[in-house]
Amino acid sequence: MIEAHGAEKIDKGLKLVRPKGLNLRRDSQIGRLLFQTGTPDPAKSRMKKLPDNQILAAILHLHEQHPQTDVVLVSKDINLRIKASIFGVPAEDYENDRALDDFSLLYSGHSELPADFWTKHAKDLRSWSEKGHTYYELKLRKNEDWAPHQFLYLAGDDEPEFRVLSIRDGIARLQILDDFTGGSHSVWGIHARNREQNFALNALTDPEIDFVTLLGTAGTGKTLLALAAGLAQVMDQQRYREIIMTRVTVSVGEDIGFLPGTEEEKMTPWMGALTDNLEVLTNPSEGGSWGRAATNDLLASRIKIRSTNFMRGRTFLNRYVIVDEAHRT
Repeated sequence: MIEAHGAEKIDKGLKLVRPKGLNLRRDSQIGRLLFQTGTPDPAKSRMKKLPDNQILAAILHLHEQHPQTDVVLVSKDINLRIKASIFGVPAEDYENDRALDDFSLLYSGHSELPADFWTKHAKDLRSWSEKGHTYYELKLRKNEDWAPHQFLYLAGDDEPEFRVLSIRDGIARLQILDDFTGGSHSVWGIHARNREQNFALNALTDPEIDFVTLLGTAGTGKTLLALAAGLAQVMDQQRYREIIMTRVTVSVGEDIGFLPGTEEEKMTPWMGALTDNLEVLTNPSEGGSWGRAATNDLLASRIKIRSTNFMRGRTFLNRYVIVDEAHRT
């Protein structure tokens, strides 16, 4: 919050104070906002009169006025940061708008259980079966900081995998996951190839989970799994009326300009991932050309492509919505 001042005091800087809602003193100063009201002489800084050099000249002038205060240049321009380092001015990149590169720092959604998990909960464990699923109820121990819908697993290929259904009053309720890794148990013909994909298919096919986010590098099957789960629930189970797929229209290279046609036709070039994954899901090696065409026409009638730019304020009832490349928004 900036404290009001007259124009005659702006060259000395405006005092920054904390807002009233923080239950702190009104005059609790947290800094001062300074404006460049003069024009430093670039000649004094041995630089030509260029916009970047004028910025550096202003920073050097500020450093001369406040030698006891750390002056740091924050800029996205790497050339300007290099120039600043030459003149001995500390420079940093503006990182507030940068996406996180290290996935290990994010919440993974799953956690490995210790080897003594069953021994630790032998006395307080309760299990039962209901509607084809097996459930466990146990008392949380130290270091078991789980969250609802978090996936748990024991090391080993034949060990069961769990999902935390709820946590209430120190009691956790777990459910054994379905195994989509092999056999006839699949989702629209798709099997999970690793533990993480099995977690994703269990979350995507559970009607009790309204929102699922999948994070992974390119080629990990995020779009394929989401589309397979959507087709299974639209075509087979008829849980939803149709699939609505969208993505942000952000170009990687040079923009190709405006595209003709309807909204869906304009979105077609951006939906290459949809086309590629539909080819996998429709088994192109079976049924011949006529069967493939009939299947593609049937699926196209149940999959709608929409632009994210025009989805604000809309309400989708009984629709399965896939937002591809959501990290670009």
